Amino acid sequence: MGGVSETHQMAPRPRRRRRPYRLAAALLVLLGLAGYYLVQNESTGGDGAPHCTVVAGGDAGGSYSMNLEQARYAATIAAVGTARKMPERAVTIAMATAMQESALRNLDHGDRDSLGLFQQRPSQGWGTPAQIMDPVYSAGIFYDRLKEDVPDYADLPLTVAAQKVQRSGFPDAYAKHEPDAALLAAAFTGRAPGALSCSGPLPQDTGDATRVKAELVKVFGSALAPKAGPPASRVAAQQAPADDSEVTLSVSGKDYQGPADQRRGWELANWTVAHAAELGVQRVSYGSKAWIAGKNKGRWIDKAPGKSGDGDPRNAGPDDVRIFVAPLNR
Repeated sequence: MGGVSETHQMAPRPRRRRRPYRLAAALLVLLGLAGYYLVQNESTGGDGAPHCTVVAGGDAGGSYSMNLEQARYAATIAAVGTARKMPERAVTIAMATAMQESALRNLDHGDRDSLGLFQQRPSQGWGTPAQIMDPVYSAGIFYDRLKEDVPDYADLPLTVAAQKVQRSGFPDAYAKHEPDAALLAAAFTGRAPGALSCSGPLPQDTGDATRVKAELVKVFGSALAPKAGPPASRVAAQQAPADDSEVTLSVSGKDYQGPADQRRGWELANWTVAHAAELGVQRVSYGSKAWIAGKNKGRWIDKAPGKSGDGDPRNAGPDDVRIFVAPLNR
């Protein structure tokens, strides 16, 4: 009673055969993801997402990995320091400070009016917001304050030296970054040849050699600009390529002899590699080493003596860093 009689029961609804369509859609998604990761893997030389790694040499051990944005800022912090003739210890202090304050990111926000790599405050006399958001300016004023306000910084614990500049609410926090900061400083000041590797992505378009030169001069200073007489370091475009696809950095001169020459060369080469994706750089040659975008998992390769090996029409000399922005297969 009260139920539905057998004669009036509703016939069961036919099942909708959607499973094949769902399977096909899922398969398409999987194929798309596989294609994406294949391209990603190929563009980074088979080493996962684009990133840079610094590996310590000798018995020290240790490594530090970062994304491409962080690598660019780390390279710039070091370059601005050496352009001001600051020692490696100063670069380590600056690097650790930026690692703590912004995780090596150029932040457009922070506590109260803090901004940029070092979370500097316009209201505290660090500069205008636009100036502070310029990594070259913010690194430069950090070094200026370190040199002027903490003349004995080389003899102080890192956290004490950094705190005297930053006036942070967490003064002890800088110390934990010192080992990694020292590792980055050694690589980006050129003391640790070949320690830096940067994987992908492959530049999609031909880079602009004029822009590469302008960025190098902005970061490393006017010593890189061509001038009369034997300069300490100069930037000059090769005459041969009609498309202005090459930049040659000469690191020889009265200020750079022997080991200092090599250190300067690696500093310039590593800065360029860290900025390769941004500037459309395809390969960098220094001496018997070469870095090629998307190859060898972003690591430097050895070139056979007298052979180009990396697509370089001629090996870079011992005094030259050669940068190519044209596609490899042109």
